[in-house]
Amino acid sequence: MGKMWGGRFSKPTDSAMERFNASIGFDWQLWAADIRGSIAYAAALERAGLISAQERAALVEGLQAVYAEFECGAYEPRLADEDIHTAVERRLGELIGETARKLHTGRSRNDQVATDTRLYLRDKIGALRAALLALQATIVQRAEEHLDVLMPGYTHLQQAQPLLFSHWLMSYFWMLQRDRERLDELTRRVDVCPLGAGAVAGNALGVDRAALAADLGFSRISENSVDAVSDRDYVAEFLFWATLTQTHLSRLAEDLIIWSSVEFGFVSLDEAFTTGSSLMPQKRNPDSLELLRGKAGRLLGDLVGLLAVLKGLPSAYDKDLQEDKEPLFDAVETMTLSLAVAERVIRTLRVHAEAMAQALADGLLATDLADYLVRKGVAFRRSHELVGMAVRRAEALGIRLRELPLTEFQAISDAFGPDLYDVFDFRHAVERRDVPGGTATDAVRAQIAQAKSVL
Repeated sequence: MGKMWGGRFSKPTDSAMERFNASIGFDWQLWAADIRGSIAYAAALERAGLISAQERAALVEGLQAVYAEFECGAYEPRLADEDIHTAVERRLGELIGETARKLHTGRSRNDQVATDTRLYLRDKIGALRAALLALQATIVQRAEEHLDVLMPGYTHLQQAQPLLFSHWLMSYFWMLQRDRERLDELTRRVDVCPLGAGAVAGNALGVDRAALAADLGFSRISENSVDAVSDRDYVAEFLFWATLTQTHLSRLAEDLIIWSSVEFGFVSLDEAFTTGSSLMPQKRNPDSLELLRGKAGRLLGDLVGLLAVLKGLPSAYDKDLQEDKEPLFDAVETMTLSLAVAERVIRTLRVHAEAMAQALADGLLATDLADYLVRKGVAFRRSHELVGMAVRRAEALGIRLRELPLTEFQAISDAFGPDLYDVFDFRHAVERRDVPGGTATDAVRAQIAQAKSVL
């Protein structure tokens, strides 16, 4: 079969241009969506009286045969096919003959590829959403298992205030919850049927677009044919979603990379998610986490690359839009693997409560000591200053803050009394923070219950 568009050309395509122009090397991934869309379009052609029932049956039977060949890996597209649409139609013609030529009646590759891409992404979003849910569920499970484990909380990677490990872990649940909400919002914008928009001006042969959309499971049709064939907002939005979600996974990975080091020893990764060194026999490297961190940069590149393509385009379809496929496919594959690996890392993670407890330093309770003075009637700004002076004095003496004698405290302020030493209880400090969203055990337990409700 010659080119779909070859009738007005007298010369063959240059060999370099053939390779430059072809998208079959990557858009073959749309094969299932393309065949599904073509089966629905055959029904639309029959409804419009453009083909007979027998012709529709032949088209559908042939398309199902092509589907089976793709599914079992028997079909091999050719460079001359140019794209997946041509590949499917060529094979359909080989199977059923001249009737295959009627399938493209009133349809353009412009609205065809837009439909294929939406069908593909809608299916992939369903699988990614399930993977995101699985990761969230595992986080909740591990938080429950380690509900009361104390650890140092960090800001600027410096010890700040004591936390429950479960509270830290649940912080990532809520990041991922926002990601899931964004994915659900994106689904609504993906769920639009452009088929019937034609090349740019719409369909002139009476194709029922609403019926087409219903056959393909779309909730609505595109409102404008010019916009329908060029809209790639949903691809850009998906790439943004993937980038931000991977950024959250990257932050989780960074925490665990640090905490799994010998210097911290708070957690250990299962061996199945680490690798060794080709030179140093003792090494067990957190490569799973490092790749989760690194993939965020990759996805950011996909997003910026597509936005750079889109920013200079005029309206309607332009061949530049072919450049949306590779970043889209890359992002889908990257997120599929990343979410699966992250879930398994968390599920198999070993938590070392003793190491976390040993790392709890008195400086973590400095804010509690300031609060102690506030309850004595000292203004917070003044109490902050006084406690800072006490911390500096303990450092000068080379002792822990709780070891600073009462006389030293009272030399700083007579607001300090003998009961100040009651502050130096990490568990008590955690349990005092019992506001909703706080780190107290009951607050975290309530947070977990809320998380289960949104799952």
